[in-house]
Amino acid sequence: MNWLIENWFLIVVLVAGLCCVGVFIYNFAKKPTQEQINTIKEWLLYACIEAEKELGGGTGQLKLRYVWDLFISRFPAAAKVVTFEMFSAWVDAALEEMRTLLTQNKAIREVVKGEDK
Repeated sequence: MNWLIENWFLIVVLVAGLCCVGVFIYNFAKKPTQEQINTIKEWLLYACIEAEKELGGGTGQLKLRYVWDLFISRFPAAAKVVTFEMFSAWVDAALEEMRTLLTQNKAIREVVKGEDK
């Protein structure tokens, strides 16, 4: 008992260290898997098309915020661990794919731009 009283600070440091390791392991374990990331990236293409349809051209930051809000509501768990910078890079890739689809696919272009058939 005297050892515990004399070395209480070592016990506190040990418990704090174990808690830190536990938090690190927990955060690592709940990160999105590659399959989840691929699902999110596919969904981002849809969200970018919806943002383009809703907000039109020339509204880049507003569209990014719109897609971010959709992402938070659709993937709340992933939104807690995905940084905004990573998300922004994923959106940029989805936008490139969307632009390619708009130039190659008239049906998608009609949906986004509201063109008549």
